[in-house]
Amino acid sequence: MSTFDVFNGDADGICALHQLRLAEPCDGTLVTGIKRDIALLQQVEAGTGDQVTALDISLDKNRAALLRLLDAGASVTYVDHHYAGEIPAHPLLRALIDPDPEVCTSLLVDRMLQGRFRAWAVVAAFGDNLHQAAARAAAPLDLTPRQLDALRELGEYLNYNAYGESVDDLYFHPAELYRRLHPYADPLDFIAHDSAFPLLKQGYADDMALAQALTPEWEHPGGCTYVLPDQPWSRRVSGVFGNHLARAEPALAHAVLTRKAHGGYLVSVRAPRQNPTGADELCRQFESGGGRKGAAGINHLPENELERFLACFASAFQPAGSTP
Repeated sequence: MSTFDVFNGDADGICALHQLRLAEPCDGTLVTGIKRDIALLQQVEAGTGDQVTALDISLDKNRAALLRLLDAGASVTYVDHHYAGEIPAHPLLRALIDPDPEVCTSLLVDRMLQGRFRAWAVVAAFGDNLHQAAARAAAPLDLTPRQLDALRELGEYLNYNAYGESVDDLYFHPAELYRRLHPYADPLDFIAHDSAFPLLKQGYADDMALAQALTPEWEHPGGCTYVLPDQPWSRRVSGVFGNHLARAEPALAHAVLTRKAHGGYLVSVRAPRQNPTGADELCRQFESGGGRKGAAGINHLPENELERFLACFASAFQPAGSTP
């Protein structure tokens, strides 16, 4: 019997798997990649008796591969918070999927494990920019303000590491980052003892300083759009910069477009935090788009689709009472 752990390379995917494997140790094959690399099940060849765990990747984007694995006799545990579409009814599929905008995959795993490793779920929720949900989850842990802030930083840095056009843009391959943190049941111990934390902290600070020097390229009453240059720092910071903007201006939607080397844009969209919905519906209007209600993206927006995107963005996030 073979075991495959398939997970998004961001904070949520890494922390979700970490919690599960602390509870149920297993040295399976790790399948992961950059944050936007979500069609991961197609990399798995499994059959009768094999176990596949899929975490923090859209079922809708992996449907064909999932059905192939189930038909081949593999058992699949699927935990996620993205848009899923119709969930297949199959005796070998165990699915826990909740697209609520205040939920992330690690919080769902925390629910499954009845809070056994909750500090890691808190880290993931912070990484997914769910600060209120993270604070609620952390309440029973009796953390000091300084400790809670350290978990927030760790979540943001783990998430920051996942963004790039390829793994070459990242400080750590997500599988390596998972292996580095997995010996630590307490995230505060990882922060104190592993050299990855200060390295990511410095990288995050440097890249965010460059992003925060930019001004919006387009503005409308419901939101702002920023354009980042074709640089490794831009690709690394695009998602966390969007999260920063969403927290700074919670009444507005934000789009961060990063120019790509061969034309077009990588797009990150954040719905207004005061009404965190609509980002996934907007991005799914474009061929490579997807995500969740509060935060979504487009892997490749061609130049000739830019005007349509800007119009759709303005329409999707009109202020209350405004006229289209």
